[in-house]
Amino acid sequence: MTCDCDQHTPKQPLKAFSDALTNMLEKAVPVVEILDTSLLDALDLVLAEDICAPFDVPPHNNSAMDGYAVKSIDMAAPCTLEMVGTLLAGQNFTGELKSGQCLRIMTGAPVPASSDAVVMQENVTASGTRIQINKVVSQGANIRKAGEDIAHGALVLRKGEKLNPTDLGLLASLGFERVKTFRKIKVAVMSTGDELVAPGDTRLPGQIFESNRFVVMSMLKRLNVEIVDLGIVEDSEDAIRSAFARASEQADVIVSSGGVSVGDADFVKQILSEMGEIDFWKLAIKPGKPFAFGHLDTAYFMGLPGNPVSATVTFNQLVVPFIRKLSGARPQAPIAVMATADSPFNKKPGRLEFQRALGSQNDDGSWSVRVTGGQGSGILSSMSAANGYVILAADGTGAQQGELVEFQFFDASIGRL
Repeated sequence: MTCDCDQHTPKQPLKAFSDALTNMLEKAVPVVEILDTSLLDALDLVLAEDICAPFDVPPHNNSAMDGYAVKSIDMAAPCTLEMVGTLLAGQNFTGELKSGQCLRIMTGAPVPASSDAVVMQENVTASGTRIQINKVVSQGANIRKAGEDIAHGALVLRKGEKLNPTDLGLLASLGFERVKTFRKIKVAVMSTGDELVAPGDTRLPGQIFESNRFVVMSMLKRLNVEIVDLGIVEDSEDAIRSAFARASEQADVIVSSGGVSVGDADFVKQILSEMGEIDFWKLAIKPGKPFAFGHLDTAYFMGLPGNPVSATVTFNQLVVPFIRKLSGARPQAPIAVMATADSPFNKKPGRLEFQRALGSQNDDGSWSVRVTGGQGSGILSSMSAANGYVILAADGTGAQQGELVEFQFFDASIGRL
């Protein structure tokens, strides 16, 4: 069902957004199962151990450019040295460089212990094995020191990091073939409502195409969890009970959309209170007031509103950080800036609002932001056109054009990559 209101019921106290998020995160117990994972399979998994460098990076002094390895005590302008060999990356010079000698050296090649500087090839004149130095260098010039990037024993990656491509490259460069990661959590997803029909099916009068599962499962894919798709569940007590029972057996988290408002056929909240426990179910936010949090057996339960934008905002703002913590990942604070409103952002006092907006950076580095369209909880087009939220305080009346507002960028779970 898609009602985002509280008709026909006594007024209930609304839970503040910050209190709701804190309550949820306090109850989120991270997974403890650890897997031994190949680097090729570790992308977007959460690291279950600290990684320290097993050796210096680079492991030896090496040349920062193509040129000539020299002794700095030989330097004079100009001076002529005898080239006694060439050293490529991956090779070692076993001899000893004597005064008056130099060695042709390529970028990345180990610098011999008997050399303490490298002259750029652009600053020499070569004639056979005779090398004239046209620009002198000092000790240590153009040499990358051992351990300059990472010292032996230094902490490289922390437990709780979600591994990205460059993390995996770093691990490979340190010789790691496998790492310890937390297992993926399992999330069951369902939508309720007899008015819903799957895209591709025939839509009868009074029905609408179901969209919430597509938004939710797409965000879950970006969170790299295992998804159990329970589809559209009919609005009947038996069907919802059966779906809840199956979901609680298979998943760590159950995400249901619809059925948590107060319509006569909204059974989700009722059945959840019978089969499990409800921690809270009404929030002082807009959109997204009828959001339920609780548990069924050992599974956590998230009841999203039926309206598409309400479902999207509550999932993004509340469920995403919860799942990150449950997955063992470190907290990730939202990125926000103060921006100048290029359009009015209107609201009534009473609830914290997340208004869809499009932010852009000006030539001077400042930010401007404008509303992307209607802010109704069923208007998904203004969400698609946005790249973040303007966050308006619960007790405020919004912002006028030209005023500064808080603009929070969409995170990676929902924004365009």
